Amino acid sequence: MRPAAVFFDLDGTLVDTAPDFVVVLNQLLQEAGRPALSDAAIRSQVSNGARALVTLGFGLTPEDADFGTHLDRLLACYEARLAVDSALFPGMDKVLAALEAEQIPWGIVTNKPERFTTPLLSGLGLAERCGPVICPDHVRLRKPDPEGLLIAAQQAGVAPEQCLYVGDHLRDIEAGRAAGMRTVAALFGYLDPNEDPRAWHADVYIETAAQLLPLIAANKDSPA
Repeated sequence: MRPAAVFFDLDGTLVDTAPDFVVVLNQLLQEAGRPALSDAAIRSQVSNGARALVTLGFGLTPEDADFGTHLDRLLACYEARLAVDSALFPGMDKVLAALEAEQIPWGIVTNKPERFTTPLLSGLGLAERCGPVICPDHVRLRKPDPEGLLIAAQQAGVAPEQCLYVGDHLRDIEAGRAAGMRTVAALFGYLDPNEDPRAWHADVYIETAAQLLPLIAANKDSPA
């Protein structure tokens, strides 16, 4: 069924933001006299947020006295580096162009705070192109709660069951299913090596962004 709207998770799904996180975290580790981490190790935790990166890099938990200091420093350095090396995932530009050509609205539902999301989208030239952008600032409960997805569908003027939601984390698929949307698991995203995404029970699994194109074009002459 051709979707009436497509919504994306941000980090690890629509945009590859890991390169900027790699630079920032390893810079902070160097300043602290700690060894640098591999790109792969950092990428696997980006979707889990800045707190997970502090834990990964410094071996701290939120209960530790220094955790907040490291977290604030990480966020400040990341904010200063937004969109330097971040970019759409390969093939995603063609997906967005196809959506726009078909006049299918697309938007973003993310757990990334608006403080970072808005300037990132502006820096990538996406702010004027996308429809609803739902951040934790706009909801009472973040993903895996479906609230953000339901708000996005409402803003787009479409029924949730006519939408696709694309994400690279279990919480994305859980949120999409709870909202009644068809779910797509992005296997090119920031997957934790200890997780089996096939156990998420997404409706569709894609290895590349380009594999979204047939989903967009499906039954294009019939109602969504």
